[in-house]
Amino acid sequence: MTIDTQILDELTEKAKASPRLRMNYDLRYSDKDNSQRMLNALEPGTLVPIHRHKNTSETVVCIRGRFEEYLYDEEGRLTETIDMHPGGIVLNIPAGQWHSLKSLESGTVLIEMKDGAYEPLTEENILNP
Repeated sequence: MTIDTQILDELTEKAKASPRLRMNYDLRYSDKDNSQRMLNALEPGTLVPIHRHKNTSETVVCIRGRFEEYLYDEEGRLTETIDMHPGGIVLNIPAGQWHSLKSLESGTVLIEMKDGAYEPLTEENILNP
């Protein structure tokens, strides 16, 4: 599979048209693939709650655009802000770390990678400070 500008542009257009202002693109070849690898197009204004993944770390890389990743302590206090842009850093968020993000540019696309099959966020994994 080759991810090119056309795929990124199409994903961005779908994100812009989505009420959530974001759209995912599954990079797995089959749902039998026991991992999570996806592109995530995020438009400014999308709401990503403070959340955690108790059973897996999450690796995040900015492919296009710019966003900020936020890390929080157990009480919901912001502990770190990480500027994410292409050619910047690869961020590996440990399992159980509270985090969120904010899209700063239209057309932002990132790649997310986690272990195991997809698990929807439950109330216990969303922080409401």
